[in-house]
Amino acid sequence: MARIAVLGAGAVGGFVGARLALSGHAVTLIGRPALVQGVTAQGMRLDMDGQTLRAPVTVTTDPAAVTGCDWVLIAVKSGDTETAAQAVAPHLSAGTTVLSLQNGIGNLPILTRTLPGPVLPALVYVAVSQIAPGHVQHKGGGRIVIGNGPNAPAAAQLFTNAGFQTEISDQAELALWIKLTVNCTLNAVSALTGQPYGRIIAQPGAEATLRAITAECRAVARASGIPLPDDIAEQALALTRSMPDQCSSTAQDLAAGKPTEIAHINGEIARRGAALGIPTPLNTALATLVALREN
Repeated sequence: MARIAVLGAGAVGGFVGARLALSGHAVTLIGRPALVQGVTAQGMRLDMDGQTLRAPVTVTTDPAAVTGCDWVLIAVKSGDTETAAQAVAPHLSAGTTVLSLQNGIGNLPILTRTLPGPVLPALVYVAVSQIAPGHVQHKGGGRIVIGNGPNAPAAAQLFTNAGFQTEISDQAELALWIKLTVNCTLNAVSALTGQPYGRIIAQPGAEATLRAITAECRAVARASGIPLPDDIAEQALALTRSMPDQCSSTAQDLAAGKPTEIAHINGEIARRGAALGIPTPLNTALATLVALREN
């Protein structure tokens, strides 16, 4: 039995933490007071496969709860990465492996320079939503790609035993860029319209617009030395068919009145494009409009 802490137990962190707890590990969720209140009152609930499961977890607001853990999973929003890393760093030993379950391409450098032990990227491909703090709904998927590095095989085994499709990749940076591009293509459009992917793609003109967003990302990636695959637009559009009823995480955040990660999604492409002299009008507009809605 491993000792695992999850920092940032929202939709993704809560789902992964619950699955690990249900597979027999000692899991501590670290989050805001609302999470503690929700789990204390109702337990950590996971709606999956037509049933509501209650995962045996410990819950706290105290970052010091990472002390003595074998694994620490970071699932906070990208804008909170620096603060989260500084909060847990004094309580981690060099033997604790940290996995970043986050979107975006800027989190790993922050965690690596701040934390004492090994840090691995772990890309989570799953459709989940948070119904309430401590209550997560699984809608589909369950794949995790772990960057190759110290303790990666043990991490892969941990997730595989919890029921995830798991693989180790030497191309984690490329995978992060691919996921970022897919998120840029769909997240903001879903957020601004309040529509799921299937209704978006059914709108005349939407496919051309989505492809144009992807093309901006690809140009920025190429200039950054990242060769995105030729079919990257098709990969993004495939989600509109495989998850037609899913709204993006950005849309869910806006609907719940929560801060979004837009500055680290379309905003990241806009910033990098400006620095490289590459026009990104669609990504810039989407980042600006979501930020206006958020404010």
